[in-house]
Amino acid sequence: MKPAERKEVAIIGGGPAGLIAAELLSAAGLAVTIYEAMPTAARKFLLAGKSGLNITHAEDYRRFTTRFGAASDRLRPALDAFMPDDVRAWAAGLGTETFVGSSDRVFPKAMKASPLLRAWLRRLEAQGVTLLTHHRWLGFAEDGYLLETPEGQKIVQPDAALLALGGASWPRLGSDAAWVPWLSERGVDIRPFRPANCGFDVAWSAAFFERFAGEPLKSVIASSEAGAFQGEFVVSRHGVEGSLIYPHAAALRDRLERDGKVFLTLDLAPGRSLDRLTRDLARQDGKASFSNRLRKAAGLEGVKAALLRELMPEAPKADPARLAAAIKALPIPLLRPRPIAEAISAAGGIGLDQIDDHYMLKALPGLFAAGEMLDWEAPTGGYLLTACLATGRAAARGIEGWLARG
Repeated sequence: MKPAERKEVAIIGGGPAGLIAAELLSAAGLAVTIYEAMPTAARKFLLAGKSGLNITHAEDYRRFTTRFGAASDRLRPALDAFMPDDVRAWAAGLGTETFVGSSDRVFPKAMKASPLLRAWLRRLEAQGVTLLTHHRWLGFAEDGYLLETPEGQKIVQPDAALLALGGASWPRLGSDAAWVPWLSERGVDIRPFRPANCGFDVAWSAAFFERFAGEPLKSVIASSEAGAFQGEFVVSRHGVEGSLIYPHAAALRDRLERDGKVFLTLDLAPGRSLDRLTRDLARQDGKASFSNRLRKAAGLEGVKAALLRELMPEAPKADPARLAAAIKALPIPLLRPRPIAEAISAAGGIGLDQIDDHYMLKALPGLFAAGEMLDWEAPTGGYLLTACLATGRAAARGIEGWLARG
């Protein structure tokens, strides 16, 4: 295109969904400006990648596409157009080779996000994308978008715009959901934000959390309506937190909302059957201490043994069958999810029925949305990033089509 003929696209939000949309749109010859409220782009992406970025997941693709709950069918076309193998190829094109971990999670070989982001921003700059930081969206004004900038407020009037502002988790990194009332006033239905991939409060005794807060429970199986998963989690001052909790978070949260109570069930000794535990406990000397009996018969000590005592005070006097049953299925009563500001991600946002098949808001022609602004959720492990990238690309294709028709 000649410069005078170039259509202008504003992307509000500089996270993965916005950046990948800018990549496609600028490659198509459009004039793209990214407006980012924070001092740098993709801050949540960088923080998530500090200790090993889950870039995508290598499980069977048919299984992969079911990980997005009620939104799975709606997201499927976008995911089909940018599958996990495509994510890996895209990263490789930016100089980031990846590998598949033991849990089928896909990581950069560098085990961090910063090299990928630097290469990505260099590509965008080479393609002519303008990235303006410290530019915060303040809502609509005069058929345009009002922005707070270092030079004061200004209104931009692009030919099309994409909102990629994130959800409501980790607000200190930019995803503060300040945009909700502005879209609601324009007739867009916003589903309430709720924490996802979060920890939960538990009414620990003071003695337990003062001694064991921060301690990991390793090699346990946790079960809920979401299924049974083996791994580890951390006892926190407030309750439970960590990678083994997150696959259960949505199911536990929803059950709490429905019934007002829920339990996460633990198998503290996955390597021992119930029958074996019962026999081994029965063989212990009744005069031995409870700690010794647990250690010798069940391999439980430290935080595991303390957790059993915390949740089953009568455990030292329980008969072998009852004690074995508790070790294999110990229920932790959960009080509530931790606040959304602490959650890795959030459920809620723009209802998927509020966008058309091209990710344009039905109530606001010419305005598109992608990423975690939309009402979908997924577990950790690469699913969140893959869907953000896929919906960003889908919205970019939608913008191209919209401008071509206009």
